[in-house]
Amino acid sequence: MILAAVLTGTTTTAASAAETGTAKAAASGWSCSGEPVPAGYVITAHDRNGCNGRGSWYQQPVRDGIWTCSGSPIVSGYVITGHDKYGCSGIGSWYHKLARDGIWTCAGSPIVSGYVITGHDKYGCGGIGSWYHKLARDGIWTCAGSPIVSGYVVTGHDKYGCGGIGSWYHKLARAGLWVCPTSPVPAGYRATTYNAYQCSGLGGRYLERA
Repeated sequence: MILAAVLTGTTTTAASAAETGTAKAAASGWSCSGEPVPAGYVITAHDRNGCNGRGSWYQQPVRDGIWTCSGSPIVSGYVITGHDKYGCSGIGSWYHKLARDGIWTCAGSPIVSGYVITGHDKYGCGGIGSWYHKLARDGIWTCAGSPIVSGYVVTGHDKYGCGGIGSWYHKLARAGLWVCPTSPVPAGYRATTYNAYQCSGLGGRYLERA
């Protein structure tokens, strides 16, 4: 699910974006369509008649619990938890929250580093679907498609898990585990002996120190 179309003309060279962004970073304000959004800022309003008909966007610093227009940047560390298709003068808006353990996010929201997805509600977030985020830990079931956090391996599979889309069992890597065929093998380890009965019948290899 793609959150929104990218704002027209927002791609610029890194140098020009940095120069414009530094000039604007002092305060919130309106900017014309096509101008870059300063780092740490989001777009919260739209005036299609602004800038002599080019259209204008209101930029302000991100904060926990803010509605942004479709096409706004998503600042690192934030996730999307709500959608209003009529928001931002009819182009649609999205609710931003700081990521935390045990938060439901809309389909298409970024997954913050260190988090995994452990539940799915296909009716959530106004009907577009939502996902439950948890901090990775030793011995956690995650939904199919969830990231595998660095240092973890996958050791089990339940094809009926996570509302029928399938789930995978995550463990911190250590010697003596049987890992599933799709599991990463972290640095310092190697996968050796194969056993067809491991990983719920998908097969698995024995993890040893390299």
